[in-house]
Amino acid sequence: MNRNQVLPQVHLSAEPSALKRVDFCAPQSYKGSGFLAISDLPRIAEEASTVIHGDGFEWQLETHFEDSPGSEPRQVLELGLSGRLHLICQRCLQDCAVDLAEKRRFVMVASEEEADNYPMEDEGQDPLVASQHFNLLETIEDEVLLSLPLIPKHPDGFCEPHASIFGDEEVLEVSEERENPFNILKNMKKN
Repeated sequence: MNRNQVLPQVHLSAEPSALKRVDFCAPQSYKGSGFLAISDLPRIAEEASTVIHGDGFEWQLETHFEDSPGSEPRQVLELGLSGRLHLICQRCLQDCAVDLAEKRRFVMVASEEEADNYPMEDEGQDPLVASQHFNLLETIEDEVLLSLPLIPKHPDGFCEPHASIFGDEEVLEVSEERENPFNILKNMKKN
């Protein structure tokens, strides 16, 4: 690729079906944005506790080529995601709205071997294997899943812990029945 060559920029369609086959091997850059509803993302739909109208994710994508020392310029993909998903709060076991906002940067590589050998020190960007039928929708879904909290919960003070049959009630009863250990020692000393 000639360093001074101006590449065409292709506008990506916001339709989910169009995002399933993007040709990242072609010498062109891409730009696009859109909204993906939870129903367009089946693995995320499985995680959602409820789906409210408007839940989903705005996405923005832009690619460009950057010079790479000692090799051809590499295509860089910048992906921005923001949106809302409802999950079960692990504290109160009720619905909890989780807002996500992520920006990711990827470098497109030619093969799995090249991706495996990509330097791990470069935390700012991860390698993705380019193909003529790249599933961008799946990559967006992967990034949303990776950004979900491990333990979803409401902000502190917003909810109370769920009282289950194995939880706090039994602990309270046992602690009320227990006598102060110092009183026991005091009574032993008197005897």
